Amino acid sequence: MNGIVIIDKPQGWTSQDVTARLRRVFNTRRIGHGGTLDPMATGVLPVFVGRATRGVEFFEHAEKTYETVLQLGITTDTEDTTGTVLEEREVNITSGQVDAVLASFRGEILQVPPMYSALKVNGQKLCDLARKGREVERKPRPITIHELTLLETGETTLRLRVRCSKGTYIRTLCKDIGEALGCGGCMAELRRVTAGEYTIEESVPLLQLLEEQEPEKYLRGVDTMFRNHPSVTLTANQEKRCRCGNSFSVKLADGTYRAYGQNGDFLMLAKVEDGVMSTIKSFFEV
Repeated sequence: MNGIVIIDKPQGWTSQDVTARLRRVFNTRRIGHGGTLDPMATGVLPVFVGRATRGVEFFEHAEKTYETVLQLGITTDTEDTTGTVLEEREVNITSGQVDAVLASFRGEILQVPPMYSALKVNGQKLCDLARKGREVERKPRPITIHELTLLETGETTLRLRVRCSKGTYIRTLCKDIGEALGCGGCMAELRRVTAGEYTIEESVPLLQLLEEQEPEKYLRGVDTMFRNHPSVTLTANQEKRCRCGNSFSVKLADGTYRAYGQNGDFLMLAKVEDGVMSTIKSFFEV
């Protein structure tokens, strides 16, 4: 079986738990996922099966959108409500303060990765060091917050929608917003609603998939992750050159294309420069 299944990950499962379980469902070891979700988080987790795993690398830089609840007045060691409470403060903020602070976090910003993360320092995972009670210096990393929208205001909570670049820690964003508001804060809920081209509306709940007699019906072509690029059907001669890894002339504008064979098979993600098409990544069976 080959393709991509869009999982709605339930709370309590790691991304690795999901892929391990789906190896048995699809009877293959060739499985990878498109972007780690913490056990606390739910939502869109694209899982790549079989030859589709060749597309995982293109998800490294995919934008993702989240809906999160920021709990104000509480800071924890994990930056979310699963951790140990470090401090509690009174929450006394205005809507004007919230608007101003959110505005300051939009665009390109620097973010210090949390200790409770899988990042490595000198070969050791930060989370392993954190569990031993150790804290090490982490360098701020550039990230981009493309969208930061206030969806709902509670007595001591803010529900936010965040569209961000790769490498963004929503837990840390919640903590930093809380600090900027002067009362502290941590993440109380997290749901990923889009990942790359895929949305929560087209996902299948994991537990539903596990009970499905024909799970393969949820697999979609790897070309769907490139559906924002135009498609082109190659001639028989162009297809032959493509399958041999050669470039060839085309009458197309410069850009990125989905290239298909004469029988409709998705052959490659291709680029065109100065009338010549070449392979970015091939996906046909050798």
